Amino acid sequence: MKVEIISIGDEMTTGQRLDTNSQWLSQRCCELGLHVAFHTTVGDDAADNVAVFANALQRVDLVIATGGLGPTADDLTRSCLAELAGVPLERDPQSVAHIQSLFQRAKRPMPESNLVQADFPQGSRVIPNSEGTAPGIDLVVEREGKRTRFFCLPGVPAEMVEMWNHSVVPEINSMIGDGRQLFMEVINCFGAGESQIESMLPDLINRQRTPRVGITASQATISLRIQARGRDLEDARQQMAPTVQTIEECLGDLIFSRGDQTLEQVLVGQLQSAGVSLAICDFGLHGAVASLLAQAASGSGVLRGSLALPLVIEASGELAEQRWLEQAEEVRAQFSADYGVVIGPLQPVESRATYLVTLVGPDRCAQQEFTHAGHTSLRLNRSIKQVLNFLRLQLRGVATY
Repeated sequence: MKVEIISIGDEMTTGQRLDTNSQWLSQRCCELGLHVAFHTTVGDDAADNVAVFANALQRVDLVIATGGLGPTADDLTRSCLAELAGVPLERDPQSVAHIQSLFQRAKRPMPESNLVQADFPQGSRVIPNSEGTAPGIDLVVEREGKRTRFFCLPGVPAEMVEMWNHSVVPEINSMIGDGRQLFMEVINCFGAGESQIESMLPDLINRQRTPRVGITASQATISLRIQARGRDLEDARQQMAPTVQTIEECLGDLIFSRGDQTLEQVLVGQLQSAGVSLAICDFGLHGAVASLLAQAASGSGVLRGSLALPLVIEASGELAEQRWLEQAEEVRAQFSADYGVVIGPLQPVESRATYLVTLVGPDRCAQQEFTHAGHTSLRLNRSIKQVLNFLRLQLRGVATY
């Protein structure tokens, strides 16, 4: 089923507000197995709105629009949808009563203009809004042999989310009609680029494949999304199992988690399971690694302490490596931690920089050099993940002692 998501309002077209509604709705549509083919943003102009709706009618099966359902003169969705369908607006008494009750509960006088929010294109279904005064509209439009269903929701995110979950999703599931639901398994990877990971998988990223596998990159994390439609979660998992196994065999240590678990959460979980702790001395990344770990640890005690210092030691080669081993031992002892970690310093090399990560503990001593490079907006985040991933791999299977 092909979908178009339409965002309505001058605040979006002028850049005054970021359109997060379309992003959220796209994610939810994908979870339902729908194909989001288009995103459209249109300002508060009646002719433009009608044109956008007419265009969507010709090219998709389902339209989800947000915005334009308020009580003011620039809220045009209901009238433009009625014009598209060639039907009049009709006032719904139950919606009038609901709007009046909201003002009564708030002990505020109701402006007469709010009553327009109870006007609906003839033949449409009211989508209740328990959180606000703007009900949504559910209307099937047929014109020139094309039939498209429109769901129009308020632009207020909290209202939109509640109405989507309680009213729109059940209707979409009934349209799909096979009694099955879409389930998704997400596998997160770090340490290789998107194209490299795709090349390691045997034709899994094929749009015609079942179950479908999608791949996305965000802040240097590569996520694989396996989707299957089943009678229940167990049915879907059985369908996805061979694909998941293939991905695990092909990618191995590049995989760090499932679902929405982050690298720092994985590392904290490892430390907690082993009953061990870290202390960090950071000469290169401004204390960012320790900050993320502290948030993920939530008072668990796995991060005993951290220092973020300017570079005060000038050394190179083997002398530098030995000095950072000594520094790791020092920070470990200072905070009575099981493992000491030193990050940095950054060493400029032409247009990039390198840095060393050092880990010292009772059962291991490890060092690895990394590149601090890439686009400026991603560089720090990528380096933080390099450190976390290094520690994850080094501390796998650490036994409690």
